[in-house]
Amino acid sequence: MPVLLGGNYCCTMQSVLIAEKGKTTQTFDTASRRIPVTTLTVPSLHLVDVKTKEKHGYNAVKLAAGTAKKIDKPTAGVLKKVGITTVPRRVKEIRLKQTTDRMSIVQTESQFGLQVGDHTLTVGSALNPEVLFKVGDRVDVSAVSKGKGFQGGVKRHGFSGGPKTHGQSDRHRAPGSIGSGTTPGRIRKGLRMAGRMGGKNITVKGLRVIAVTDKTIAVKGLVPGVPGTSVVVQLAS
Repeated sequence: MPVLLGGNYCCTMQSVLIAEKGKTTQTFDTASRRIPVTTLTVPSLHLVDVKTKEKHGYNAVKLAAGTAKKIDKPTAGVLKKVGITTVPRRVKEIRLKQTTDRMSIVQTESQFGLQVGDHTLTVGSALNPEVLFKVGDRVDVSAVSKGKGFQGGVKRHGFSGGPKTHGQSDRHRAPGSIGSGTTPGRIRKGLRMAGRMGGKNITVKGLRVIAVTDKTIAVKGLVPGVPGTSVVVQLAS
């Protein structure tokens, strides 16, 4: 275990990890109520770097998650420097919020690391979901939603459509009036219209953790994206 210089280097932070979305299934609680469950798998997760507000202007961790076949040379050089031999699918820097949580940034002999309870995680260490999260925690899950392609106003924004009777045979899913007359004589910016739907980063907040293992974390509720989508899990502040 590395020697800590001065204990906690800065205030406590929120736990965070990168996982892959798995199957969406169901379970039942003690009152026989059905609960939707999404399983998030963590095949491989390593700590690449820790940034602090005192040195870099903000608090963040850089994580390497998953496995892949190829990697670009700059990223390969960074991973080799910290002793990570696996080829990750994703390397992402995640900013940390200051909150009263179980994880804190500490300074070791020559670098920064993370202190989670009795566990000290240095750069290059593997991260375990059982160390970062516990059953009953509330987490925020961020991922890219499913892409729906180009869609009309009814599907994209929930428009009710036009009249269904009185001779209106071709206006059932029309948007209706989209602009003013002489003033301002144009369509205003931000008007809800047909367009590309989905494919955006969505955050679902306050999901409860119902099970944690060394490779998976199960949350109550639904998570954006398709199975296999890379998701970021952070302890809710």
